[in-house]
Amino acid sequence: MSTASEIHLSVSGMKCGGCIAKATAALQALPGYRDAQFDLKTGSAVVHGTFTPDEAARAVTSAGYAATVRG
Repeated sequence: MSTASEIHLSVSGMKCGGCIAKATAALQALPGYRDAQFDLKTGSAVVHGTFTPDEAARAVTSAGYAATVRG
């Protein structure tokens, strides 16, 4: 079993709980998803899972929100 990574993302375009639900659903579709916390005020997210940071960013972007990996 792989160890979950902590992935930090910058996310723009999210304005409400519905946005969080949509982005979370996209992340939940990734094998190895554990959890995610979004902060609308700072435009950031912390995601835990066994996938790569780029995969997490692509999933959130596919949900309609611009996401990039934070260094």
